[in-house]
Formats: sequence, structure tokens, C-alpha cells
Amino acid sequence: MISGITKAPEPYFGIDAATKENGFTMPSDVRTCSLLRTLASSKPSGKFLELGTGTGLATSWILDGMDQTSSFISVDNDKRVLAVAETFLGGDKRLNLVHADGEAWIKSNTDRRFDFIFADTWHGKYLLLDEVLELLNIGGLYIVDDMLPQPNWPGGHHLKAVEFVKYIESRKDLLLTKQQWATGIIIAVKRERTDK
Repeated sequence: MISGITKAPEPYFGIDAATKENGFTMPSDVRTCSLLRTLASSKPSGKFLELGTGTGLATSWILDGMDQTSSFISVDNDKRVLAVAETFLGGDKRLNLVHADGEAWIKSNTDRRFDFIFADTWHGKYLLLDEVLELLNIGGLYIVDDMLPQPNWPGGHHLKAVEFVKYIESRKDLLLTKQQWATGIIIAVKRERTDK
């Protein structure tokens, strides 16, 4: 057991070891992963989207929370890290791992709708945010992490994070909670616009 976390999904440990071996420096925090699993379980027969698979650490937890009738698309532009996710999670029929540029994927899938979106990369968070929020069903969850200052943030990134928060707080179709926990998490729920 990981300290303070209920039993981790079995593939997590292999992915974690491979992540360290590959020198991947942007893994999802395990507390964030645990929260994602819990939130995933609230969407039976849900349609799930992850932007930024990485090595599949968070992916494994989301899958563990999903029921057997749900479906999950996870997108990343880096074949090397996606191969780790494929090795450990590729056998799960609910999961579709997609190697694609985030912008290209979002722009070519505007007709899709999801009940749960974890935006763990620039696209869907700092880029094409409006387009990604349009993919969310009413009652759907939009989740981002790394909203507290991180050691790997490039210069000036703090201002981007501040502007991002300001913008999503201003949207009338989202109810959100900001958590000063783990790496800093925001959970938003899509609702009907109240300004019509």
C-alpha cells in the first residue's frame, strides 16, 4: 500500500518502475491518481478522455475506477512514453491509446462528447480550452492538476496558470472546486449556462 492511499491498481507498480527507468519527469502524483479513480467510479457507462497519457500512471487509476461498460480514449504525442502505457494497459478492451498531436486530435473530434476529461497536457488546459470544454457533457467532470507551482515549470508559467484559473472561474457553465492538495487540483462540473 502507498502511504495514505487505498490499494493501488496492479499495473501501476510496473508502470511506475518503467517510468523511472525511462527518466520520464512529469508523472502524475499518486494522490491525484487516487482521486481520479474515485471520480471515475461516479460515471457508470461513462465516456472518458485523457489528454496527455504520459506513461499511463493516471490512466491505470482511471481504468481501475471505471465500470466494464465505460470507454476511455487517452491521447499523447510521444510514442516512447505511450509504449509504456501500451505494454501495461494495452490489453484492456475499454481503453483506446491514441498517438496523436493534441491539437490535431481535438480539432478532428469536435463531434464527440465525454463524461470525464482529465487534461494533463497543454492542449485542453492552456491551449484549445474552449474546444475541450465543448466536448464535455452536462454533468461531466473536467479535471486538471499541477496548479500549484511545480519545480519543472518554465519561466513565466505561473502567470499562465493564474490566467487559466481566472478564465475558468468566469465561465457560467462550470461549477468548480480548487484544491490546495497534491500538486493543486481543480475539479469542474459542466452545467447548463445560466446566462441565456
